[in-house]
Amino acid sequence: MTSRPLLRRRPAAVALAVPAPQAAHRLWMLALGVLVVLALALPAQARMPESFADLADRVSPSVVNITTSTTVAQTSGPGIPEGSPFEEFFRDFFDRGTPEGQRPRRSQALGSGFVISEDGYIVTNNHVIDAADEIRVEFFSGLELDATLVGTDPLTDLALLKVDHGSPLPAVPWGDSETARVGDWVIAVGNPLGQGFSVSAGIISAKGRALQGSYDDYIQTDAAINRGNSGGPLFNMDGEVIGVNTAILSPTGGSIGIGFAMSAAVATGVVDQLQEFGETQRGWLGVRIQDVTPEIAEAMDLEEPRGALVTDVPEGPAADAGVLSGDVIVTFDGGAVADTRELVRRVGNAEAGRAVPLGVWRDGEIKELSVVLGRRELAEGSAAAPSEPGDRSETEMLGMQLSVLTPDMRDELGLSAGTTGLAIVDVDEMSEAWTKGLRPGDVITEAGQRPVESVADFEARIEETRDAGRRSLLLLIRRGGEPRFVAININD
Repeated sequence: MTSRPLLRRRPAAVALAVPAPQAAHRLWMLALGVLVVLALALPAQARMPESFADLADRVSPSVVNITTSTTVAQTSGPGIPEGSPFEEFFRDFFDRGTPEGQRPRRSQALGSGFVISEDGYIVTNNHVIDAADEIRVEFFSGLELDATLVGTDPLTDLALLKVDHGSPLPAVPWGDSETARVGDWVIAVGNPLGQGFSVSAGIISAKGRALQGSYDDYIQTDAAINRGNSGGPLFNMDGEVIGVNTAILSPTGGSIGIGFAMSAAVATGVVDQLQEFGETQRGWLGVRIQDVTPEIAEAMDLEEPRGALVTDVPEGPAADAGVLSGDVIVTFDGGAVADTRELVRRVGNAEAGRAVPLGVWRDGEIKELSVVLGRRELAEGSAAAPSEPGDRSETEMLGMQLSVLTPDMRDELGLSAGTTGLAIVDVDEMSEAWTKGLRPGDVITEAGQRPVESVADFEARIEETRDAGRRSLLLLIRRGGEPRFVAININD
């Protein structure tokens, strides 16, 4: 009877020993899983820096403060409208015994820039140095040098400067803005509000933003950008420049977290041309185009709205290549074309004089053509010849009195030298234009997402919109340098 309890205990001991390897195996697998999770998490943590200090230390020596001086005529008083009952009073008041008030005075402006080569080439914004008599740059080290202007491109608001120094200057490399993603960390370095070198951090909020021009490709960021940051670099976490800080969207004039930097994809091509030629030499196709709407795509048997619909083919490269009105350009230089804006930008970035393949949708199939690109600057120069008799510079349409933007108007409205469009002189208060907030002093730079430079351009956009069966025309309006879109009914 004493043996039975012993027999019961021995199996119990065995039962405890058998699961031990299984438990160890489970613990080992759990530990391995934890290690895998940590290994996967480490790269993500590496992309979220605890501090930007090392990056700021590395790139700051290549960022410069820019100070410009300009001689301007001294006015005798405030801008009182001609014919105002106060005109004579203010003229007498400011002219009274103050001949020195008529002397020219010096005006200064502040901005930022960055060195792209050891021999002293510096990138900034065109509006920072526009009309400047003297340009001076200050480095992070305190070194100050006079700069000369190499070239400008008002269409992308970029400028290239050159300084001479006895030893190599610290330079920063360009980065690939195309591979940058929304949500990536970036830092902006510059001279905000004249406060000296300053660093702000944020993320890429959006890409591919268009503000006013056909070549726009802006990166939107919430990194703080203020006046004085213009022309400064937007860095990725590798210390590469992926954008040139250019503009902010703000009702107050200060940063509200919506800043824009011209992408390196656009800036590098422009800067290379400025460095080589002192000016841009953009490709020119020589067609008038419009976007393909779903209705147009269906009518032309296209599977989806894509490409750029050719509305006219004047004498030029496209005509020589056999492009016809009614063709839809669906590929350019081996790449698909999404819309008119993409085509204009890609043609402009292409080298003038080069033969490129062109795919057009015609009669239900794609036809391959080859076109030798012209140079846009020369084409626009010939297009700017004196107007033919009967051309109009003013008209009244859609409840607005419109006038072609003149250099004097551009200066008065504070617009950059390259801005073109139609100035709104007056607005009928009973019109939809007034209801939509359009006012005298606004400038229409685009209609139907295409540039407008003349009354004829605007009329053509209206007719194209009607022909496409649409009731509203999308206008790009600039007021005080700030852009906004307004859709207006063309049937009123």
